[in-house]
Amino acid sequence: MKWHIAILTFALCIFCAGCSRDGKAGNDPIEARSAQPADPRPGVREVQVNPNSPQLQRIRTALVGTARMPLEEVTAPGKIQAIPTHVYRIAVPVPGRIRQVRVGLGDAVQPGQTLFTLDSPEVSSVMSAYRQAEARAREAKAALAKAEADLARVRDLFEHGAIAQKDVIGAEAALAQAKSNAEQASAAIQENLGRLDILGLKPGAFQQEIAVRAPVSGKILDIGISSGEYRNDTSAPVMTIANLSSVYVAAEVPESLIRLITPGERIEVSLAAFPAEQFTARVARISDTVNADTRTIEVIAELANPVGRFRPDMFGEIRHDETFRTVPVVPNASVVQREGRTSVWRERAPGDFEAVDVTIGRSSGGVTPLLSGIQAGDRVVIDGVMLLEHGN
Repeated sequence: MKWHIAILTFALCIFCAGCSRDGKAGNDPIEARSAQPADPRPGVREVQVNPNSPQLQRIRTALVGTARMPLEEVTAPGKIQAIPTHVYRIAVPVPGRIRQVRVGLGDAVQPGQTLFTLDSPEVSSVMSAYRQAEARAREAKAALAKAEADLARVRDLFEHGAIAQKDVIGAEAALAQAKSNAEQASAAIQENLGRLDILGLKPGAFQQEIAVRAPVSGKILDIGISSGEYRNDTSAPVMTIANLSSVYVAAEVPESLIRLITPGERIEVSLAAFPAEQFTARVARISDTVNADTRTIEVIAELANPVGRFRPDMFGEIRHDETFRTVPVVPNASVVQREGRTSVWRERAPGDFEAVDVTIGRSSGGVTPLLSGIQAGDRVVIDGVMLLEHGN
């Protein structure tokens, strides 16, 4: 009899324990479980949501679509530079004292605009040389006229037998010499006029200041002089002008990615000064050498700058997409990165979800390309991902 009572008591305990477990499961709206033995997939995470749970209403799903996405990308920090052939360095044309600087740093200038004026003793020297050249030219012109008259008179005498032929030959030689002297005097005048023109001086007046003018349109990038100082070095630049209607973007591209860039193609440029904008530049040159320290290669791209927004030494980034392919894409919010794994929650049935490990590409336009793990047409969670993550 005691034996029968012990068996009955044991069965009752097992029954009560089963009821307790059923009651606990019924109170939890999200249940995490491992893969069933019939579907053994190591590492698969599954979550089931009670159909009556309000949490299910907060989880939104959508079918996976496709899009043409870049699979390879080049990114590198870049910096704005003035185009070297568009930069002009101005020096004093002759030694002298700076009288007045008429432009400021950053000013826009036009061709022929006066940059600064200069008082120089060279003005008197150049003017004297011009005056002397004029005097020699007048003398040569008079000598030429006399030689022509002499030759005409000698020829007339020779025709009447009054003089010998050697006198005619001598007169002709004198005329040739006079012509040569006149040509040399004329050349000396043109040479001195050229010097006056370079210095911006007018022939005649000795007391003139030299006006140094802008050779091209552009902006003043550097000024190294001030009024009153004396400059003797005619080779050292005192002012820099740059035409910034177009600029260079210089970037150091990793050696392993240089194969993705070719001269002439378009690249995207973003600048720290304009974070919400993207600009397009054209690759102008790729360096022939590799930086041995950084293992990078310099890429130069030309960027149009019609209104002068881009200034030398601005920092930014270049980017170039390559190898496009049509692949499944999901919203960025669908992708979960946790504990070194990247996954997307797929809906197998209403309220039944599993986390699938995926390989992703670079996000663009609010979507992320999936290179493996999820196929087009699968239904994935696009909102409420964290509910499932916490439930797991």
